Amino acid sequence: MADCLIIADDLTGANATGALLQKINYTAYTVMNTERLELNNQEDCDCILYPTDSRGVSPEIAYNRVYNVSKLLQQEGIKIYSKRIDSTLRGNLGSETDAFLDSFSEKRIAIVAPCFPDSGRVVCGGYMLVNGVPLHKTSAAIDPKTPVTTSKVEDIYRAQSKYPVASLDMEDLRKGKEHIVASILKLEQDGIRTIIFDCISQEDLDLIADAVIESKVSCIMVDPGPFTMTVVRKSIVPKTRTSASKILAVVGSVNPVTTTQVEEFLLSQSIHNVFAKTEQFLMGEESRKQEIERIVTDILNNCADYEVCSVVGDGIYPENRIDFEKYTRETGKNSDELCKIINHSLAEIARRLLDSSQGFKGIYSSGGDVTVAICQNFQASGIQLLGEVLPLAAYGEILGGDYAGIRVVTKGGMVGEPSAMRECINYLKEKLFM
Repeated sequence: MADCLIIADDLTGANATGALLQKINYTAYTVMNTERLELNNQEDCDCILYPTDSRGVSPEIAYNRVYNVSKLLQQEGIKIYSKRIDSTLRGNLGSETDAFLDSFSEKRIAIVAPCFPDSGRVVCGGYMLVNGVPLHKTSAAIDPKTPVTTSKVEDIYRAQSKYPVASLDMEDLRKGKEHIVASILKLEQDGIRTIIFDCISQEDLDLIADAVIESKVSCIMVDPGPFTMTVVRKSIVPKTRTSASKILAVVGSVNPVTTTQVEEFLLSQSIHNVFAKTEQFLMGEESRKQEIERIVTDILNNCADYEVCSVVGDGIYPENRIDFEKYTRETGKNSDELCKIINHSLAEIARRLLDSSQGFKGIYSSGGDVTVAICQNFQASGIQLLGEVLPLAAYGEILGGDYAGIRVVTKGGMVGEPSAMRECINYLKEKLFM
């Protein structure tokens, strides 16, 4: 039985959303004939998509089609219900959303996140922009069947829906997940049935999805595909996969470029990060083991709720830089040997986390030396290169050793713009489960 039901207003939209889900390893079926559909027989199906061909019909007909399909296809066990809308807000958004809400016996609210970042569709300040142009100034405005005369999403819903509508903007997103959770619950309590979100990036969609899931509000998702994909990824384990996939990021570089990338990444999405007190690795074997144990325990105790966990050497901040001359005098080891201790300690942490069976299926490593240490610790024979994420950042999989097949993205510490770490991990997410 499917875990997700998506009702789309046309076949193209249904297939496009199904393709997004397939891209992240979910099995999606677009249904053309309900008379021949047996949901109980779809044992290997994660998501059912049904096109109602209702974009260009009257609001009343569109309402009836969505209502009837939803009533027909609702089943106990479906975790996510989604209304797929056009990426340029054409059609009967309000009446179809109303119909979906009305089809349930219990009260639900609609979470509307209408952006499609990869296609240049974003919502900021309540207004939809298409490649930077207000929606009402694009070709959508002169669509012969379903013209759009305003760029403000809330105005479209107020004109088409019988239910109270409210919006949460970029300032709400800036305040973080807990604020969004509280806002959703307050709006629901106030009788709002449709909540529209600003959203301009995948990170925004991740944040909104995390807040919706944490709020535990009974809802339907309304979007052109990417938001539903994000919620599905965070809520449902594909039937072809036995456990959720997680990514471990290991950052050993202390270059200022890396510092900027780490800070941008930590602000961009919900992850669990632990800073390694790298000097502890050099203060004797007992100290090294204790610091490794602290980091591993911290991550294992907290990783269940996160897709990405990271270990970052605290030397990215100048105040934590190690005086290697001191340890050279005390240990007789040169700086290269001391750096190897640090890098191999980080690699040992990575190994222990993968040994824990917590679902880590991908590794991002920043810094050539720490990447070498990880491969050595894993007894790997090498990395099969499968693609380039960005210049001097490669995607591949571990060859041989104890973790053959683990997907990796490796990047030099001095490589890339401030967004490079985020881009690399998002790329790895896509290959694993996005």
